[in-house]
Amino acid sequence: MSRLTRFAALAAVASVALTACGDDNQDAGSSSTSVVASLSTVTGDSTAVAPGGSTAGTVGVDGGLEMRAKIISLSPSATETLFAIGAGSLVIAVDDQSNYPAEATKLPHDLSGYQPNAEAIAALKPDVVIHDGTTELEAQLDKVGIKSFIGAAPKSLSDVYAQIEQLGALTGHVGDATELVSKMTAEIDVAVKGAPQNPGLTYFHELDNTLYSVTSASFIGQMYALFGLKNIADDTAGGNDYPQLSAEKVISADPDLIFLADGMMGESPATVSARPGWSAITAVRDQTIFTLDADTASRWGPRLPELVKAIAEALTKVPSKV
Repeated sequence: MSRLTRFAALAAVASVALTACGDDNQDAGSSSTSVVASLSTVTGDSTAVAPGGSTAGTVGVDGGLEMRAKIISLSPSATETLFAIGAGSLVIAVDDQSNYPAEATKLPHDLSGYQPNAEAIAALKPDVVIHDGTTELEAQLDKVGIKSFIGAAPKSLSDVYAQIEQLGALTGHVGDATELVSKMTAEIDVAVKGAPQNPGLTYFHELDNTLYSVTSASFIGQMYALFGLKNIADDTAGGNDYPQLSAEKVISADPDLIFLADGMMGESPATVSARPGWSAITAVRDQTIFTLDADTASRWGPRLPELVKAIAEALTKVPSKV
């Protein structure tokens, strides 16, 4: 099973776990304070306990973790963020999907975020492990006195920014995190404002060739919503933000644009165009099929503006309907 397929499959059952983390079924304003669970941090002279978290102990002083503290990141998004805010020196190991930045790949990187091995993690003696909270890892680590930072998949840009700022507070890089959020905000605003206005255009975002997709309720879908695009997966039954569509559903929905996040798996405008029945789709006829970078199209770290820029660039290539 590919990385993106596993992402979608896990997401299909993640709503229960996300509810436990306090992230599900909340608006952008309230959910921004509930991304983290079961981690106590010290900011200045006072202890701040994350909402829904444990009060057992603390992990740092004077604005976050001590410089000798050790972090394991089992989240590519968190890994990218930690290095982007200048906290990379605290990271002692990452998961096998954390391939950016280059410095991260020089660390031990054979751990799995999908099927984490608590014994292997504990052997590295970290102070904090960052993971998505969809496994039993938190409870397993708690038994051996290792704290967890739950970085669940966000539902909005507000959640993305909140998680970056929480990592900044954790590591003592508050200013760097704030600066990163400002930079991301500015880049996204410029990309959206500079893009052609095509209200009403529909799109299909393909995670893999078994037609897993995203809805507008996912953080990926929210990026398309910035441009006023309409998601053909939004009316899929089941309430899952990462549903699997049928070929019949995609063909009948007739999207104006198709975005491929599975180019690394061999999918391309040519392979999509050759699928049985897909020649009738507007996106195939107009050749408005765009291949995205798989990593920047699935991570909510500092490179998220690259996804927004890719969407904006694609819109410049859409034939005028006038």
